[in-house]
Amino acid sequence: MKPAGHPLAGVDGCKAGWIAVHREADAAPSVSVFPSFQALLDALPDATIAVDMPIGLPDFSGKGGRGPEALVRPLLGARQSSVFAIPSRAALYADTSDFTTIEAWYAAHRRASAVAMETSDPPRGVSIQAFGIFSKIREIDQLLIAKPDLRGRVFESHPEVAFCRLNGGAAMALPKKIKGAVNPAGMEERKALLCRHGYEKRFLDQAPPRGAANDDFLDAAAMMLVAGRIAGGAARPSPDPPLVDRFGIPVAIWA
Repeated sequence: MKPAGHPLAGVDGCKAGWIAVHREADAAPSVSVFPSFQALLDALPDATIAVDMPIGLPDFSGKGGRGPEALVRPLLGARQSSVFAIPSRAALYADTSDFTTIEAWYAAHRRASAVAMETSDPPRGVSIQAFGIFSKIREIDQLLIAKPDLRGRVFESHPEVAFCRLNGGAAMALPKKIKGAVNPAGMEERKALLCRHGYEKRFLDQAPPRGAANDDFLDAAAMMLVAGRIAGGAARPSPDPPLVDRFGIPVAIWA
């Protein structure tokens, strides 16, 4: 890959924490898993980071989510279900306990859904899929509230929006997953696109680190290309200019 002249990292949440595909200016990319987002920031102190995680939370959620989601969905055709609406900040923080049982987890999901219904119009609960990443959304949110300087180097993106932008504005033809299982043809379609943008196939074909799945790895690889676009001034936010939440955190999906 061409040197970007700047450290870059593409990040996705994974079972073990956070998977990052990252590179120094003149080096080949490498892949690492970090147990926390703070650990990732400590290990990559100067990197421009693009992460597949919502950044900037609304006090009230309107039709389609925060705003960015509704703008990017039409670009994705059959892939638009991959962009799910993010509920209000109050719903995200409705229950922040560590769940020791599946019953407690479902009870917390019901509480978050109830708060989400009260803080959205039209009233909308929380999907199980969205609830599953609440702790990771809060992890980044708390860092960006506490450390405003991070807002200039940690940017929200979305893999399918990134693949669409890297593919000249055309959404991927094949799904990455079918009924929760990785779809090999969809993965190969994305690997071919990433290779056209400078990755080596053997890098993408390696097994992901322990605690991360193959699709997490590919998504992080796409996020690193977005980080390069951001650092180089080629990326665009949706909306443009970004919205801001009540803490002044930018709200936009970059690609």
